[in-house]
Amino acid sequence: MIDLENVSMAYTDKGMPAVSHANLHVNKGEFIFVVGSSGSGKSTLIKLLLKELDSTAGKITVNGQVLEGMKHRKVAKYRRKIGVVFQDFRLLKDRNVYENVAFAQRVIGRPTRVIKKRVPEVLMEVGLGGKYKKRVTELSGGEQQRVALARALVNRPDILLADEPTGNLDPHTSQEIMKLLEQINNRGTTVLVVTHDREIVNSMKKRVVTMKDGSIVNDEKEGEYYEN
Repeated sequence: MIDLENVSMAYTDKGMPAVSHANLHVNKGEFIFVVGSSGSGKSTLIKLLLKELDSTAGKITVNGQVLEGMKHRKVAKYRRKIGVVFQDFRLLKDRNVYENVAFAQRVIGRPTRVIKKRVPEVLMEVGLGGKYKKRVTELSGGEQQRVALARALVNRPDILLADEPTGNLDPHTSQEIMKLLEQINNRGTTVLVVTHDREIVNSMKKRVVTMKDGSIVNDEKEGEYYEN
């Protein structure tokens, strides 16, 4: 599902690479944590997978598509099969829950009849079936992250990327969001979570990829997160 072959990415020609000679293989249906201290290259990795950044060396293949050399007009279609959740939710604050999720379908041209069927389905999946008319500003942080998850899932992505999804949440709510991500993974979606939350990582016993100074320094099937 995801393959990185000797991938590097430097923001300047002479600067230290944000990602350095990274090799990573992720199978369909895996759940992976990517951990490491601030500046280790975790967020740059997410941007490379989303093709927000281009690698400066190596080869990235996602869902059978090689990202290097991908034409600009094909990037939007490529991203349709990747759901993304961020720490700061990135919701449309002037719209209600339903409209926030429906927006992800409208931008790819889904007909209204499909939207009216699919949006309630995905809101039920994330436990917000009864709050579709609420403004997102009326919701708790955990509920807002659930809306963000619903928006990421509404187009049935093959891969879900979560960049610090619990960074703004309390420990109890963080556990709820992680359980939801696990349920999503159990339904077949490949899930990659970037996090610095050691407690969550160590409690879930998933595959853990550790980054340091841009390099992947450890990769354990049922790993833990240690200070590097």
